[in-house]
Amino acid sequence: MGKVILEMRNICKTFPGVRANHNVCIDLREGEVLALLGENGAGKSVLMSILDGFYQPDSGEIYIDGRQVRLTSPQAAIARGIGMIHQHFMLIPVFTALENIILGLELKGDPFLRREAYRSRVQEIIDRYGLAVDLDKRVADMSVGEQQRVEIVKTLFRSASILILDEPTAVLTPGESRDLFRVIKQFQADGKSVIFISHKMDELMEFSDRITILRQGEVITTFDTAQTSIKELASTMVGGDVQWAQNVHEKTAGDIRLRLEDVCIRDQREVEIVKHVSLEVRAGEILAVAGIDGNGQNELAEGILGLRHITGGRIYADGEDITNASVKSLLERGFGFVPPDRKSQGLVLDFSIRDNLLLEEMDRPAYSSRGFLRHREILRFAKELIGKFDIRPANPDALVKNCSGGNQQKVIVARVFSRRPRVLVAVNPVRGIDINATEFIHRRLLEQRKDGACIIVVSTDLDEVFSISDRIAVICQGELMGVCDAAAVTPEDIGLMMTGVRKEDASCG
Repeated sequence: MGKVILEMRNICKTFPGVRANHNVCIDLREGEVLALLGENGAGKSVLMSILDGFYQPDSGEIYIDGRQVRLTSPQAAIARGIGMIHQHFMLIPVFTALENIILGLELKGDPFLRREAYRSRVQEIIDRYGLAVDLDKRVADMSVGEQQRVEIVKTLFRSASILILDEPTAVLTPGESRDLFRVIKQFQADGKSVIFISHKMDELMEFSDRITILRQGEVITTFDTAQTSIKELASTMVGGDVQWAQNVHEKTAGDIRLRLEDVCIRDQREVEIVKHVSLEVRAGEILAVAGIDGNGQNELAEGILGLRHITGGRIYADGEDITNASVKSLLERGFGFVPPDRKSQGLVLDFSIRDNLLLEEMDRPAYSSRGFLRHREILRFAKELIGKFDIRPANPDALVKNCSGGNQQKVIVARVFSRRPRVLVAVNPVRGIDINATEFIHRRLLEQRKDGACIIVVSTDLDEVFSISDRIAVICQGELMGVCDAAAVTPEDIGLMMTGVRKEDASCG
């Protein structure tokens, strides 16, 4: 491995009520892939945001090539050769790929000629790294994988020699993930370095050179990847053994609770995005809906929950037509929803943990009477859920916006699951959260199934799909490719169906 090109020494960072980083020391070597692993809230993303210049440390020092630097902004970081690809991409949807890539650069002289000169240089990067990017395509019309490639090209175009990737494969298909790591290997072969945050242990073991583990804002240890194992990583990360969720395919399914007949949904452009989908889901069953992001599965989930208008077909719950019923009436019928975007759809970020846990309960007599809130009962309820679902911090008055992504997700899951829903729809319920929180939520889903809930889990992660489902439905471009028994099908079969191969043409049972 090459020389040390980056050091972060004794980095400390606190937010109100949260110690994000405490005396963190890491180093990065030339041509190395360094992985950061830790539970949600361990301080990984904050640390990388400091390196990217987005946050300023309270104390500590950063050295690049042996010289101390102050990274006061992302622009200052990129000037030092550091570029970060965030979990949530920083692109303007109405602009083309090229417009996003050159955004902020000067167009001196003839703007058209300067733009074409930039295009030529961008195309060289695309060709060198084998990145499939249509420079004239609008970002709004791109898949998540395409958008990520645009972000990578944008960073490389600004001469980054250190690339930071935060949960880079959380929204990618297996094929897109392989393409990404091929690009990383080429980047590494050019003598450049990569830091990536991931909760996917198999990725860490396959693609990193070293793995640094953080816990509660502190570095616990750094492993040479070749000298460790997934079990050792997991136990070191959480400070004990991980309790793995065990999905036993028991014959517990009961009567049909939810039935979709020929359901169609149009998007805001009046384009049919869900096309004649028919499904049945039974009580005591988990049906996973798999597909590449943007193929209509999220819209289908929203249609079931009354959040999107059904333009064709019918939906029945326990035999009763609930097509286009209101969200309130569905909640009263025992429907629950874990949304795909916790920040914009699942939480009120400026509210406390307690208030977010009570969002769907405020009008219940147990928590309000004659227009007055029963604060003692509300506090008792919040503390009970915080303990049961291991929400951190354990302070009910802590603002949700200051919680880690995993703990924000636990707040949503606690709120929804505490109502013991008869029909539960969860969209990517563990996206971007650590292995311990993932296993915790998966165990809760399996408990809900055992209690007789009818569950639909929409997921782009095939590991998740196979770990918890009884049956798997695959959607491609809004059409149902088929429904398979999870115990009688392979990831390769499902992967084929996700690209448009129908069940009868795949080998699934």
